[in-house]
Amino acid sequence: MNVTEARFPAMAAGYESYYLRACHPDGGLGVWIRYTVHGRPGGRPTGSLWCTLFEESGPTATKVTVADLAADDWLRIGGAHIGAGSATGSTGSSTGDAAWDLRFTGAEPLRHLPLRWLYRAPLPRTKPVSLHPVARFDGAVTVGGREIALSGWPGMVGHNWGSQHAERWIWLHGMGFAGTGESTWLDLTFGRVRVGGRTTPWIANGALSLGGERMALGGLGRARRPRVAETPEQLEFAVPGREVVVAGTASAPRERIVGWVYADPDGSEHHTANCSIADLTLRVARPDRAPVNLHAAGLAAYELGMRERDHGIPIQPFTDG
Repeated sequence: MNVTEARFPAMAAGYESYYLRACHPDGGLGVWIRYTVHGRPGGRPTGSLWCTLFEESGPTATKVTVADLAADDWLRIGGAHIGAGSATGSTGSSTGDAAWDLRFTGAEPLRHLPLRWLYRAPLPRTKPVSLHPVARFDGAVTVGGREIALSGWPGMVGHNWGSQHAERWIWLHGMGFAGTGESTWLDLTFGRVRVGGRTTPWIANGALSLGGERMALGGLGRARRPRVAETPEQLEFAVPGREVVVAGTASAPRERIVGWVYADPDGSEHHTANCSIADLTLRVARPDRAPVNLHAAGLAAYELGMRERDHGIPIQPFTDG
């Protein structure tokens, strides 16, 4: 499976995203950029560029949607491009221009799903891959006329696609843990899927890298089922793997969270709350070893996708799909 290859040219309907996040090494300042393709049944796909600058005073978000897109290297949307080692683009949004010119290098890909045939199967409907579960970024991002230089900023690069978003989902990414190097990181997705009129319990997939040792987390079956308690501002979780359990808390104050509308190919919508400068605390438990405690302040990403509308997070004034 070529994890970087664009899937949208072969989709009758669905969505696909390439995305990146990068944070100042000291935390508290970060950027989240998405290149997204959306196609409804019988319609022509459209491409969107999303850019959010996160800082302690609050997020600044901008987005533009165009019909000009191509599977060029990874993906080209209008004049914007993301491919091996680089990402460029601009939104030109009426709410405040954003532009970026970035270069990156990173770790080997992480396939979240535990079995490769699941990437070809109808379920799960979302197929996540981290092209670089941890990366380093150089270049510049400009938001509302303010230029921010990136020099060795830690981050990640991801890719997902599918026929429908999960009924409810969580994305959690951690890096820059105090006292560790860049070979220690966490990358997890959680989903509740609608099947036969019912919604499944939470299913988690991903990995923890501890000093370069990758440990798969979650997976299929009751024994790998996570414990999850989530609100837009806080996540408490425990995820088992093979001879390891990772438990933790991710949190962010409401004013640092951005809210977006995510459209589904069937015409429905989710609200998504994301903070890419969240705090993350982990406890790693393994048999016959002392527990490992990890903390990253202002360097984690926590995203919750949901159907409800009464969550209290302001939603950005952009349509989707």
